[in-house]
Amino acid sequence: MIADRFYPSSKRCLDCGHKKTDLKLSDRMYRCSECGMTMDRDLNAAINLKQYGMRELSA
Repeated sequence: MIADRFYPSSKRCLDCGHKKTDLKLSDRMYRCSECGMTMDRDLNAAINLKQYGMRELSA
């Protein structure tokens, strides 16, 4: 399963789904302005991509 190139895996909050539009490449920690969740940016993206794949496979 391959996600679209522009899928916002690193910009989407793992907890609430809020999309952070001002995330810079230099930001190494993801901090959600909506729910306050804080996590390593790459880990957040990896989990989002895993969940994306699981949703696609079950559809």
